[in-house]
Amino acid sequence: QVRLVESGGGLVQAGGSLRLSCVAAGRTFDINDMGWFRQAPGKEREFIAAIIWGGRSTSYADSVKGRFTIARDNAKNTLYLQMNSLKPEDTAVYYCAASTFNAALSTTPTNYQYWGQGTQVTVSS
Repeated sequence: QVRLVESGGGLVQAGGSLRLSCVAAGRTFDINDMGWFRQAPGKEREFIAAIIWGGRSTSYADSVKGRFTIARDNAKNTLYLQMNSLKPEDTAVYYCAASTFNAALSTTPTNYQYWGQGTQVTVSS
């Protein structure tokens, strides 16, 4: 089992920045990929970014490229999402997710077995 806990969400004005964190616990040595997703009210869960837990490869959704950066600190078992130049359309609940098999930086939520509880990000105009 892998447990994930996100933090760092909040209310920010358009153009501002936030950094989300996700601490992993349990069988962290089984993690292969980790990702960030978000879900706005009435919408499907949307892929944001993914990273290979033991490597450097990353993947981003077109909507956040150049604004968001995914990173990980294996020593702290922590995943980060640095979000800059935030827009009102970035408002959503943000979730981190982990896969214990090679999800190949998958953009599909069902390829991730473990999920955090989510953290709310609200961007005001």
